[in-house]
Amino acid sequence: MMGGDFGPRITVPAAIQVLEEHPTLRFLFFGDHNAIQQYLPQIDKSLSQRIIVHHCDRQIFSDTSITQALRYSKGTSLRLAIEAVQKNSAAACVSAGNTGALMGLSKILIQPIPGIQRPALVSLLPTMNGRHTVMLDLGANIETNAEQLYQFARMGAIFAENMLDLVYPRVSLLNIGIEAIKGLPAIREAATLLEKDININYIGFIEGDQLLNHYADVIVSDGFNGNIALKTLEGTAKNIIQLLKQNQSTHPIWCASWFKQILRHMLKEKYQQLQSFNPDKHSGASLLGLQSVIVKSHGSSNSNAFATAIKHAITQVNKNIPEKILNELH
Repeated sequence: MMGGDFGPRITVPAAIQVLEEHPTLRFLFFGDHNAIQQYLPQIDKSLSQRIIVHHCDRQIFSDTSITQALRYSKGTSLRLAIEAVQKNSAAACVSAGNTGALMGLSKILIQPIPGIQRPALVSLLPTMNGRHTVMLDLGANIETNAEQLYQFARMGAIFAENMLDLVYPRVSLLNIGIEAIKGLPAIREAATLLEKDININYIGFIEGDQLLNHYADVIVSDGFNGNIALKTLEGTAKNIIQLLKQNQSTHPIWCASWFKQILRHMLKEKYQQLQSFNPDKHSGASLLGLQSVIVKSHGSSNSNAFATAIKHAITQVNKNIPEKILNELH
């Protein structure tokens, strides 16, 4: 509960919001008891009875290096939350804290699905037609080989089938061109593996300018390029939103207040679409390939975004995503 830019000020109200919507849900809060308690002053008893606060004196800060975080993680709120999942005291862990520490501790404490070499960060990207595309890896693995990309594709397809209710989802590899000769050897070799698998609806390479056009239902890349692509999309959306919000004084005479209001009205629907790409608004990413559900929310998330991340975790638990990946891979 202590992670992210705002800690309990965001995470506690978000959790209460989700509790109100899910009458059978229970929460384990890990963090500073006093910091958490000040945001639980007057909630209904029926809600407070479904919350257990585990006091922790220690936490991993966002600027802590991965090495330091892992070495001195014992007794921290993040480690205790993941250990609760490891011990089956909780069905999932949701955190807005240090991404590297969350991934590192999750890989150590939560067993990978048998046959999966490495877990991958996966998220649902909103597309221009109002639907979603599954994209992975978004930063868990900087370097990957062909077999790992192939495994990401298989997991991503299963994820899309269950989270988006798709049949035989279209799978594509992110590359610098659509021609078969383009790209690094690992990408080309992964394409060969996917082409041979009749259980995968592989449709070829996809370039960066097609990410939001719903060309594919699943987009696969290594974590290095996937993270850059995601941050580029998010940054572009934030900059355009900021541009539309700028004060009149920053605009020339032809862009007076009345003109801006007309423009904003005309672009209202598109403005809302842009907001869906804003990292402050959407749900973050899940660490796919582990035997339990781990969800990472953006550190800058507001209350609604963190609530969305919690709901995302609930959906994955209810749909038994790790178990379905295990069953379909074997």
